[in-house]
Formats: sequence, structure tokens, C-alpha cells
Amino acid sequence: MSLQLKNLNLRVVLQNEEQNNIYGIVYDVIPDAVLKKKNKTKSWVYGYDDTYDIVVISKDGTIGDIYNISGLMIALPPEPEKISSRSKKEEQQYWEPFEYPIELNKIKSIFAWHEKSPEFKNRWVDYIEREFERREGGFWFMNDGIPTYLTGSHYIYLQWTKIDIGLPDFREANRIFFIFWEACKADSRSFGMCYLKIRRSGFSFMGSSETVNIATMAKDSRVGILSKTGADAKKMFTDKVVPINSNLPFFFKPIMDGMDKPKTELAYRVPASKITKKNMSKTEPDDVEGLDTTIDWKNTADNSYDGEKLQLLVHDESGKWMRPDNILNNWRVTKTCLRLGSKVIGKCMMGSTSNALDKGGDNFKKLYYDSDVSKRGANGQTKSGLYSLFVPMEWNFEGYIDRYGMPVLTTPPSPVTGIDGTSIKIGAIDYWNNEVQSLKSDSDALNEFYRQFPRTESHAFRDESKASIFNLTKIYQQIDYNDSIITEHFITRGSFHWLNGEKDTKVVWTPDKHGRFKISWTPPRNLQNNVITRNGVKHAGNEHIGSFGCDSYDISGVVGGGGSNGALHGMTKFHMDEAPTNHFFLEYVARPQTAEIFFEDVLMACVFYGMPVLAENNKPRLLYHFKNRGYRGFSLNRPDKHLSKLSKTERELGGIPNTSEDVKQSHASAVESYIEKFVGIDMEGTYRDAEDIGEMYFTRTLEDWARFDINNRTKFDATISSGLAIMANQKHMYLPEQKQSKISINFARYNNRGSQSELLQ
Repeated sequence: MSLQLKNLNLRVVLQNEEQNNIYGIVYDVIPDAVLKKKNKTKSWVYGYDDTYDIVVISKDGTIGDIYNISGLMIALPPEPEKISSRSKKEEQQYWEPFEYPIELNKIKSIFAWHEKSPEFKNRWVDYIEREFERREGGFWFMNDGIPTYLTGSHYIYLQWTKIDIGLPDFREANRIFFIFWEACKADSRSFGMCYLKIRRSGFSFMGSSETVNIATMAKDSRVGILSKTGADAKKMFTDKVVPINSNLPFFFKPIMDGMDKPKTELAYRVPASKITKKNMSKTEPDDVEGLDTTIDWKNTADNSYDGEKLQLLVHDESGKWMRPDNILNNWRVTKTCLRLGSKVIGKCMMGSTSNALDKGGDNFKKLYYDSDVSKRGANGQTKSGLYSLFVPMEWNFEGYIDRYGMPVLTTPPSPVTGIDGTSIKIGAIDYWNNEVQSLKSDSDALNEFYRQFPRTESHAFRDESKASIFNLTKIYQQIDYNDSIITEHFITRGSFHWLNGEKDTKVVWTPDKHGRFKISWTPPRNLQNNVITRNGVKHAGNEHIGSFGCDSYDISGVVGGGGSNGALHGMTKFHMDEAPTNHFFLEYVARPQTAEIFFEDVLMACVFYGMPVLAENNKPRLLYHFKNRGYRGFSLNRPDKHLSKLSKTERELGGIPNTSEDVKQSHASAVESYIEKFVGIDMEGTYRDAEDIGEMYFTRTLEDWARFDINNRTKFDATISSGLAIMANQKHMYLPEQKQSKISINFARYNNRGSQSELLQ
């Protein structure tokens, strides 16, 4: 076990076993014999190694520990024999910036250096070369007895970047950020990173530091800055980038052209010389070389930097682009600025908290999930080209970092000295939980707190409660619970197919990580493929157990591609058989290449579970598919009308229209009722045991419920199909009441006592 993993176990994991680790050290990735041989010959190459699926960020041909950060395997340099330490006592070992020698601090430019005596230069040249080596290869220091590696960019940030509070503090969360960023730079498949952050995590300053760091090393290059507005990009440039550049030591600062404090562009190039009487006769230029590199910013627009070639693009607050600007459209444009054909020639450092979904957050969310390193195309790249990184708030929460840069997660037995010398008496997670409890009565404030200080990705992408017609508190309780469990234990992805490829026989379920179906329950064998044939028509044999709801489509493709997904949900109801009750067991949200594939998928699911489906009949091709194959008995009629009141088409095919206002309201009420009863926590114990969490494991559907707009239902395929499944199981509730006849017939009544009848009044 390496010291770094020991550090994680003792100082973080044991504080709270449920907390999210932002990285782990992996073993058995490379055979020991191979590792020793290649380290001895120094033959590891900086960049992606496809043999062992690792990204090497070491630049000396050797590697040490391999970190797993957000699914990316990153090989660090090995520990050197000599490691810098401020003290021999472990408790006194922590990051402390080195003092800049006064003699060098007086030198303000490379020209002043050249004017110094040879003796002066000899005295300080080793110091300057050492700083360049650290900038290039990184730096090791002892931290509470643990050898700790900083990348070159992180070292420049800690040692030479002056921010609003002076030099920044060392934080473990930022160390992992810079290691991940170095891997993004090293990996030839990557266009950079998409960082989902918490508020005040230091991203703007880290991005500004890297802007200056890259620009002051690259020749004939351009570095760009974008933010949620042009004013924000300008502010980042003038208030962060320019001061950081001004405070660099002279040996890192190239020759500049223009003002010391520009408003639009920093230019590292040789200024044009002024012609004077003394130099007008000179024929040779001065022996000075410039970088010809610039840093600038652009106004926020979809086509910002269109046609430019960038070495680095820093994308700040990308989760807050408001209409009409769209971060997805902008990234499609700016991505081309970082490539030359198939070759990635520049990188993007993107980071942001997320706005509410309808205020730019939804687009950023799509971009973030398109950057999942575990989901790559045939070219080895993610869908966006970026690599996503999320660091939970407890790792980087202001006021809860000890002097070693480690998070104080839970309340310690005794106060801990913080990074700023203050005493930490409560843990970050405990503080966060207390804040959540205090905001329970204000759902909008609670959701904003979750977005600003997320512990999970779902927290970061929460929406405003006022935008939803459903109980967001319960929905997000369920999402939070789903995030905390290992979903593979509850949900299996896979496909259905006909046994031996023979249609209309038996359907078989096969787990497949690329399958379109997600299921949480399969029926026992005696209930599978329970199909009953009556009068030549096949009927569902397990209708007493549950039903499906389906939002279909008719056209295989639409102009320009895209189109809404087809959706299918399976749900059980209350019954006395071998199955869970009131439980969503299947989710399918996909758009296969042809509509016929979708129709067959739906049919096979219904046959396998032996359950009928309630589908929208305004797109009738699915229902014709069922009828033509002999499965009309699997298609439920609309439950809100008697059979005698159905139209000819409805009697022929079944299904329910989605245009009726009554159906829309009934559908929304069905989903609303289910959420109240079976989603999240039932604090009052009205429908189930108090404080028991619900068993709705399909987070995509939960998120669709959270965003559902009853006035614009076409976008919410999962909500439509899940609501129809609920209605199918509760069809008895929608039967129209028998109206009493308005014709009143009064018969005469007589008293027949005695010898003569008398008419009663």
C-alpha cells in the first residue's frame, strides 16, 4: 500500500464511509516486470499509452503511482530520493511558498538581468534554472509525512500567482484538479476538461494562472478567454490575468508590446523600435526574440473565436450562458479552434457551477455528460471531446480545510487547525447537512444551495422548484438516494430478443452494457412469456400484476436528424403474486435507427413480462404493429371511455389520445399522485413506513419529472410514458360515471285495504 493511499484511508475515508472520494490509487494496471524494465530504460512517453490505457504525465520517462480520477488512469512521476520539506517533524510539514530572493526581486526585466555582472548571474543562474525545471516537470514536498506531487502548473499557481488574498493556499482538491488537467493536456485524444465545480473553488484564479503560464511559454500562439458575458470575460482578463502577469518574476516574463495594464490584449512580442537619429543608420535588428503570443477575451456569443487558432481557451462560468447564447453551440464552434484536421492542437479549460436548467444549466449539463471519459466513440474521444471532472463540495469548502490542505469532513473529536490558522470545530458535511435542514421549508433556496455547494452531480444540476408542477423535494430526495447507491446492484442494462431469432415464440432477456433497456426486476420463470391466445388474438397473461406505458413515434428520421425519443415504462400495481407492488421496473428512452426496431422492442418487452401497454394513439404505427402481428389484446383501450363510446379506430387499435385536455390533466395527476405516495421520503408515514425511501431507481425519469412542463409535453418522453403506465394500472379510476336518466316516470299508488281501492296522494 502506498503512502498516498494510506493517507486517504486514515485521514479521509474513515471520517465518513459514505463520502465521495475524488481519486484512488489503482494497482495491477501494469505488470511489475514491465514497470521496472521501462522505468530502468526511462521509456515511458508523456501522453496516452494505449497498451495499458493510462495517461502518463511524467516527463522523465519513468512513472510511479497511477491515480484513477473520474475514470481516467493517470500515471504520476515516481517519488524522488530527495523531497523538499519545511521541517523534520511530520506535524510541521505542509506547503509553504519559498521566499523570492530580494536581489532578484529588484530586477524587473530580462534587459536588466543582462546588464548584471557575470558574478551576479553565476550566483543566481542555478536558482532560475531550478524554477524552470519545476515549472516543466512538477515539484515534490512533504505534507504531514506524505510525499506529495504538484504538477508544474500547480507549482506556478502556488508559488508565483498572486490572487486577491496574496499567494493561494494548497488544497488537495486543487492538486487533483491540476493532475487531471495535466492529463488532459498530455492526452492527444482530449480537447481539455469540463469541470463541474462549487462556488468559490478558485477556478477563475487557477484558469487565469494557467492562461499566463501557457502564454508565456508558447511561441506564435493565441490564448482566449470566454465567460457568461463579455463583461465577465473582460473582468477576468483585467482583474486576474493582467495582475498575475505583472507579478511574474522577470525570468518567466517575456518581452511585451503595449501597455503594462491593457484592457483587451496582452501581447508577448518585440515592440516596434522608434526611429531616432542614433539608430536610423542601423541595418541589423536588436538581438532580441519575442514569443509572438497573445492573450485576449471575446464577447459571449455562439460564434466567439470562430475561425481562430487557439493554444488554450479558458471557458469560465460556462454553465450560466443565458438565451439567446448557447454553450453547446459555442463549443461546437470553438472546438474547431483547437484542432487541425484530426490533430488536437489546443486545449480548453472549462469550469462552472450550473444555473437553473432553463437558464443555461441544461445545456451545460448535456455538455458535461457528453464528456464522460467512460463513454468514447470509435476515435477514442468522448462525444464532446472534453473530459468531465466533479469534486464534491466537502473537499473544497471554504473554512473547512486543515493546514495540510485536506478537508475536515465530519466534526473532529477536538478542534483542528485550519489552513488560515483558525480553529475548525465542525465538519464540512455536518455544516452542509445543518444548512440543508434549515432550508427544508424553502425549496427554491434549498435548490440554489444544492447548486452552489453540490455533494453530487445531481445536486449541481437541480432545477428551480417553481418551474415544476410536481413535488421537487420528493423527487430530489429520491435522486440523492439513487446517487448514493451502487446502481448496478439495482438496475441492469440489456436487450430483449426472440429465442433463436424466431419471432412470436419466446422472448429472452440478455444483459448488455450497450442495451437500450434498463430494468430493476424480472419476473420468475413461471411468469415470463405469459401470453394467452383467445379467438386467435394474443392477450397479456400478467395484466393483474402490471402494465406498460408508451410514448411512441411514427417517423424513423426527421429533417436535420434528432427527433424525440421513443419511451417505454413498465410498472407493477397492487397484487398478490410474486412481484413487487407499485414499482417501476423498466425504463426505455431511445430512438433506434428505424421506427420498426422501436416497435419490436416494445412488443418483446410486453411479451416477456406478459403485460399490456397503454400507448398514445395519435401516432398509430406502433398499434398497427401490434394488431398486424396478432397482439391486439396487449393494447389497452383508453380507460376514460366505455367500449360503446370508443371510435372505430380506437376499437380497432386501442390506445389513448394525447390531445384531450381531460387526458392531459388525468395524466399529470397520475404522476403527481405516484410521486407523493412512492417517491422520496414519506415523513408522515401516510402511505408507507415513516422515513422509508422510495424504490424508483430510474434517475433519468425522475429528472424528466422534475422538468416537466404540462404546456409543452412533447419534450418529456419519459414523463409521458411513465404517466401512461400509472394510468393503465389505475384504469378503474378513470371509468366514466353512469348518469341517471333525466326522464322521471311516476306511477300511481293505491291503498288496497278494505273493499275499495283508494288513490294515494
